[in-house]
Amino acid sequence: MKSVIQRVTQASVTVNNEIVGKIQVGLLVLIGIEDADTDEDIVWLSNKIVNLRIFNDEQGVMNKSVLDIQGNILLISQFTLQASTKKGNRPSYIKASKPETAIPVYQKMIAQLEKDLYKKIETGIFGADMKVSLLNDGPVTIVIDTKNKE
Repeated sequence: MKSVIQRVTQASVTVNNEIVGKIQVGLLVLIGIEDADTDEDIVWLSNKIVNLRIFNDEQGVMNKSVLDIQGNILLISQFTLQASTKKGNRPSYIKASKPETAIPVYQKMIAQLEKDLYKKIETGIFGADMKVSLLNDGPVTIVIDTKNKE
């Protein structure tokens, strides 16, 4: 599972001109799911996301997590994170899971993040044409791939 994590002061996702998910201070998380992703990857990534110390403490040092600041999470599925660009100029999405595989993983990720954050998270709509709006704070953007845990 690949993820792009952005520290935001606000973020929202719109489908068919309707806001379906919206947060204030917290994290916008984009995830790309592949068939090799496991429940262990979900637990590991969720724990990493909620405990990632990328929010400023009282001295202005990035030393606090989204959990520490009681921030929010907006989770968006994004199969294009699994793009391969090795050949030519047209990305291949062969590694991206098909919906029948990816949707249950996405739903487990939502549940795990809510468990680890101790509150409901906001989401987009899997497979929808989504418009994501954000105000990146910093900017702070972190990329994590569960296949590179060590």
